[in-house]
Parts: sequence; structure tokens; C-alpha cells
Amino acid sequence: MAKKFKIKKGDKVVVTTGRDKGKEGEVLRVLREDDRVLVQGVNMVKRHTAPSQMSPGGIVEKEASVHISNVALIDPKSSKPTRVGYKFDKDGQKTRVAKRSGETIDL
Repeated sequence: MAKKFKIKKGDKVVVTTGRDKGKEGEVLRVLREDDRVLVQGVNMVKRHTAPSQMSPGGIVEKEASVHISNVALIDPKSSKPTRVGYKFDKDGQKTRVAKRSGETIDL
């Protein structure tokens, strides 16, 4: 069974540790089987690629994944890192909530 994470594709996150500490970006992919996320503009690596019909090849710079424990969601109200909780609204719908401000998080 696939693991569930509180961080989802499209969320704005900040890196909390490592070489790219403090950098912010949008989650491009969540790799559930490896507990990792791909964040736009974070953990950039260079890859030497062979030419193909689609690309000319050469040295390509792209994002590498970051462990999910090393990123934190950005609070929509204060723009600071926050933890994520859940609440049920009046209709019984489950929504994600920023622990720092109590603000609901929507994609």
C-alpha cells in the first residue's frame, strides 16, 4: 500500500536542511516509494546526456529529489515553514490546515 504524506504536488515548500537550506519552490512530484519529493529549482544536478531525436544532448541541469523530512510546507498566511494538520469542515469534508496559523491549505 502506498504511503500517505501531508505534502502534495503543487504545494509551496521550503528546504529546512542541507545544501539548499532556505530555498523555496513548488513540489513537482511526490515519490511515495522512496519518501522523497522533487522541488522546482532545488537540489540541481548536472547530467551528461547522449543526443536523441528529442534533445541535442550535452550537459543538462535538472532537479534531483529531496527527502520529504527535509522540506516543510509554507504557511499561506505568514510565509514561514509550518506543520500540517487536518480538520473536518461543516460539510464533513477533510481539509489540510497549517498548524502555525490555523489557515486552510488549498492547492
